[in-house]
Amino acid sequence: MGRKSKYENTISKQYGELMAYCKGHMEQMDKTLPEPVEDFQTLLQERGISRRSFIKWTSLMTTALMLPPIFRPMVAKAAENFSRLPVVWLHFAECTGCSEALLRSSYPNVDDILLDTISLEYHETLMAAAGYQAEQNLEKAINDFNGKFICVIEGALPQGLDGKYLTLGPKGKTGVEVAKEVTSKAAAVICIGSCSSFGNVQAAKPNPTDSAGIGDVLGITTVNIAGCPPNSANFTGTLLHFLMFGALPPLDSLGRPTWAYGKRIHDFCERRPHYDAGEYVEEWGDGGAMKSWCLYKVGCKGPYTFANCSKVRFNDGVSWPVMGGHGCMGCTEPGFWDTMAPLEKPIADTTIGGGEKTVDKIGAVLTAVTVAGVAAHAGLSAIKHRGQNKE
Repeated sequence: MGRKSKYENTISKQYGELMAYCKGHMEQMDKTLPEPVEDFQTLLQERGISRRSFIKWTSLMTTALMLPPIFRPMVAKAAENFSRLPVVWLHFAECTGCSEALLRSSYPNVDDILLDTISLEYHETLMAAAGYQAEQNLEKAINDFNGKFICVIEGALPQGLDGKYLTLGPKGKTGVEVAKEVTSKAAAVICIGSCSSFGNVQAAKPNPTDSAGIGDVLGITTVNIAGCPPNSANFTGTLLHFLMFGALPPLDSLGRPTWAYGKRIHDFCERRPHYDAGEYVEEWGDGGAMKSWCLYKVGCKGPYTFANCSKVRFNDGVSWPVMGGHGCMGCTEPGFWDTMAPLEKPIADTTIGGGEKTVDKIGAVLTAVTVAGVAAHAGLSAIKHRGQNKE
């Protein structure tokens, strides 16, 4: 074997420094986090998760987080500490669908078990306390874990009538007041779902309550796990990253983790070859639908939507909406009720163009109404396809 190159030595040194940092951070967390409520490995066995399945999940999550294989032991260690991370979960203007999607499962996998055992210090839907007792629990949690807890927020914040469209608890605090108080003491703020991330349906036109996402209302940086509802893997992976590195993952311009929202749904869709071949479902139930052709012409917003739904899927990776026969609605994008409407028709004159577009470019174009090539590509591909059939 020859000597290592200068580049290889530099990489080895950087890996060593990074692993030393991670090890030191994990040791520090062992000292500062609460004691584990129960043994994680025992819990996995009780729930029917084998060691082999856990190792497989660790490899998949390491890959999803765009980390090299050397980080698999760190991912496993972070998973073991998952139940020790204090979480305060707030609900504002929402339907509780994100909690339902993340915390309920008939066939639990590792993600579900982690979310079931998370150290929830406050969660209005799940806790038994109510009224003054609930307020006391919240005050105790944010004071006991001041600067150490993760604040997870579900739901948009109404700002109309000085925030009085949403009042909470026996003291009648507005949602804005509660959000300001709790987030000011949190180590990080994670918005779960498109309501807290961008306002979602509550902020759709005409928006009489003047609802908006948490970051916009409070003027703070939030990690936005967008979706209606989001995939549990995106939330779990973000917390794993925080446990491993003591920091949140890199974010795109909309505050979404780039490891989960860095590519378009369109880029990894199993129907993409039919899009390129000009093979489209023209109406529901036609021959193209029976052959699982592209759903662009019946409103699929996959070319405009940044998310990993087509890779991680839902229901333990079994399926996702496009596989089930309905186009993507673009629910991970800001204002999708307005910018993506009508949801079952293609965007004709307000398109982004083909090729590799960035999230900034797509957002700007959808807002500014620019004409270009996705619709043109669809039309030209269809003409070409018809010509081939004719031949």
